[in-house]
Amino acid sequence: MIDSHLTPWTPSRSAALMQLDAFSPSMGRHYAAMRNTDLGPGERTNTSILSPYLRRRLLTEHETVAAALCTHGYEGSEKFVQEVFWRTYFKGWLERRPTVWSQYKSQLEAVKLRNADDRLLREAETGSTGLACFDAWARELVETHYLHNHARMWFASIWIFTLKLPWELGADFFMRHLLDGDPASNTLSWRWVAGLHTRGKNYVAQSWNIAKFTNGRFTPSASELAEDPEPLTEAFDPGLAQAVRKVTLFDPSRKTAFLITVEDCMSETLVPSLGNMVAAATLRLSPPHAAKAVHEFDAASLADAAVRAQRLGAPSATMLDPSDPRRLTEWAQEAGATQIVTSYVPLGPTRDWLDQAVPSLDNAGITLAEIHCDWDDAVWPLASAGFFKVKKQIPRLIEDLYPS
Repeated sequence: MIDSHLTPWTPSRSAALMQLDAFSPSMGRHYAAMRNTDLGPGERTNTSILSPYLRRRLLTEHETVAAALCTHGYEGSEKFVQEVFWRTYFKGWLERRPTVWSQYKSQLEAVKLRNADDRLLREAETGSTGLACFDAWARELVETHYLHNHARMWFASIWIFTLKLPWELGADFFMRHLLDGDPASNTLSWRWVAGLHTRGKNYVAQSWNIAKFTNGRFTPSASELAEDPEPLTEAFDPGLAQAVRKVTLFDPSRKTAFLITVEDCMSETLVPSLGNMVAAATLRLSPPHAAKAVHEFDAASLADAAVRAQRLGAPSATMLDPSDPRRLTEWAQEAGATQIVTSYVPLGPTRDWLDQAVPSLDNAGITLAEIHCDWDDAVWPLASAGFFKVKKQIPRLIEDLYPS
């Protein structure tokens, strides 16, 4: 058994800032040299472990990169800064190809039905396949709700190419257990490993690579792994990148209800501008069938955001019941609001729920307004193809986002 107390996160902005400050000195050469090594549970000094905070924007990408630049400069922290931009790239790429999210959801339901009684699937999820490295990572994921990024890649590759399980079920397994599970990063990372994101280019777990970057903790033989598999293929075509979904603009003259979701817990960025705010609420929509720890982290993050918003003048926040999207309309009507405002909600369970709520809001004459983040607005237009297009523009983006 893995000691569950090794999970290091406290779901609050103050804890996020403390971890950012603690890791800032290591965002340079140390990170670049050690980032690919999976030292094992409880040994995470070579990575920032900021991802659960970034996923909910208890910590912003802007301030995270700022810490790296301030401590090491761009050349010194280039690799760390690129990894932050990868997260934004994946979000923008999925927003510009929304059919990929729809396709994933429909395919997931289909493969769940086909594999409901699959013995190998149960063995994979419980860490009882007999492949030592894979089983250890499966148990680590379930017990600590985290995996090193390199281990995630190995795990996904073995799941897809060695065990030959559907990638959608693996992505769902991660989303149910990861504290930093992000719909865009998770879905597209699994597609990337499978060879579907970059068509024809898959990621293959190699025995030598696992042995090297686990410092010999695991030494699978080449015969235990599929080390030369063909990439997966699919008939589905994501198509060309679209413009990001248009939103209804915030009208400061209308009575406003403020909605906080796990997509953005930095309520401070919006509250000062909402002069006619008459109500506030939090909406927790964890992935379906998510682990208890994920639900609890989401709930505590929202509670932390609500307290910070209240300190700035927002009303005390109601926790909305997510079982019925029509509850959003009822809440706004009870508060006398004609407008609900929230940070832009990207594709994922929360966006799906809000889409279901819109007809009821429209019938009641209530507008759902969303406010974009400057960071996303700067990066997402570049997320039309592979990451390289974003990567080569990072120096210019930094100049624009951090004017002297």
